[in-house]
Amino acid sequence: MLIKERYQRFIHYFLTNFPDPETELHYSNPYELLVAVILSAQCTDKRVNMVTPALFERYPDALTLSESTSEDVFNYIRSISYPNNKSKHLVGMAKRLVEHYQMEVPGTVDELQTLPGVGRKTANVIASVVFNQPAMAVDTHVFRVSHRLGLVPKTATTPLAVEKQLMRYIPTDLVHKAHHWLILHGRYICIARNPKCGPCPLKEICKYWESQERLNNKKKPI
Repeated sequence: MLIKERYQRFIHYFLTNFPDPETELHYSNPYELLVAVILSAQCTDKRVNMVTPALFERYPDALTLSESTSEDVFNYIRSISYPNNKSKHLVGMAKRLVEHYQMEVPGTVDELQTLPGVGRKTANVIASVVFNQPAMAVDTHVFRVSHRLGLVPKTATTPLAVEKQLMRYIPTDLVHKAHHWLILHGRYICIARNPKCGPCPLKEICKYWESQERLNNKKKPI
């Protein structure tokens, strides 16, 4: 199967069945999403959603968060992975929003990456979800699923290489949706261990499934 056909089938399936995917993080404005995405690094969205209501009640905007201390913020996010670093990042991020962006979340990937705790992946999430920009955030799910399906070659060994390959073949107006498609597929079907290949609707285009089938056939007695 040619790479273009693989992408076409991938896009067709999700456009038909999940035309309007959304992030599973709970938020009501760009500031809240930025906080939630910073907290979600190496942590589940479910855990983040358990923590953010109290956090947002105490710090409803960048100004109140900027006036706090990392020690105080730590008390609200102690159940999140790496709470010490993330509490420092949140306060630093809020201070920069207040001092440089009039408390508004900036709209470009480059500007977002000037905020403490915001790397390229987080910046791409914000640009994609909030501003509907063609930005592809490559997390562990996107990295794993895109390789298994055969959307990217084995030589794409870094998140940036995967990002560039996906951006090359996914239409610009669908990039912000494809980001969610890959994440959700990896979260619920193409999980890291023991992927649910049986009910997976993308088996016909999946290189991982193809390789497993070949392996199983070799094991069958002649």
